[in-house]
Amino acid sequence: MKKVLMPFMLIVACSWFISCEVDDDSPNFYFTALTTVEAEVPESFEFGKTYDIEVTYLRPNGCTFFEGFDVSQTAETGRDVVVVGSVLTDEDRACTEAVEEVVATLKFNVIYTKDYTFRFYAGDDEEGNAKFLEYTVPIAEEGEPTN
Repeated sequence: MKKVLMPFMLIVACSWFISCEVDDDSPNFYFTALTTVEAEVPESFEFGKTYDIEVTYLRPNGCTFFEGFDVSQTAETGRDVVVVGSVLTDEDRACTEAVEEVVATLKFNVIYTKDYTFRFYAGDDEEGNAKFLEYTVPIAEEGEPTN
């Protein structure tokens, strides 16, 4: 009896896995670049320190969520910064259409002794070219206060 029951149980178990349908295996979100409104950078940096840079960006609707920052090194001390969001695409999800300004903190380590130039993505112009908010932060001399 035990030998007959085992193959039967195996067939039943396999049929559960085969008969299970997944409605849709495509992703229910995508990543997007969010528009930076402003960034609060310090007046100067001190070599070897870490700073919090407050970045204000636009959240275009209730289905878009902050995921982080994409920071690209464009030169030794040049950085392009894009706020990255994820947008939910579930068809049965209702999203608010209200645009809101949100603040996120970018932690930045100063590893060079030259002035830093930051370019924060600020959307596209009429021709589809990227626009940037640009900030230059000098390195403080020894004994000079940093903010």
